[in-house]
Amino acid sequence: MTNHTATHTRYRITTATPIGELTIVADDDAVVSIRWDGEAGALDLAGVTHVEGGDHPVLDAAVEQLGEYFAGTRTEFDLPLHPLGTPFQLAAWDALRTIPYGETRSYGEQAAAVGDRRKARAVGAANGQNPIPIVVPCHRVVGTNGHLTGFGGGIETKAWLLDHELRVRFG
Repeated sequence: MTNHTATHTRYRITTATPIGELTIVADDDAVVSIRWDGEAGALDLAGVTHVEGGDHPVLDAAVEQLGEYFAGTRTEFDLPLHPLGTPFQLAAWDALRTIPYGETRSYGEQAAAVGDRRKARAVGAANGQNPIPIVVPCHRVVGTNGHLTGFGGGIETKAWLLDHELRVRFG
């Protein structure tokens, strides 16, 4: 993942999933964000061009791969990504992508993977700004005691995603 400027043309498509509608946003080359149904966020969708399936190869691939993920036939995503973030956020999000499917890590463990276990709170804040949830699996990070903590899609959605991955991985 690399940081990307916000000056490129953006496109979006909406797809139905077991956890509600997701809006996927991409530039010409890569996924920029995935948004929860009704999510108010920093990215204003008013200036983003809505496309249909078959009109944008990156968005088509994202819809297909998310569908496979929810069907239980995909455990890793292979999509080009262009998240917008600080160097620390990008490092935290890269660390998220190393957490294996169906496993969890604590914020402290993720902070250690970024280089400083003492930055668990900063990692939590970065995860809260993750623009590409599910594909960049911030749902796999839990509190030190194993309890589920904040998640942009809601704790129920985080629990659903973790349960889904465990069902797929262990039957």
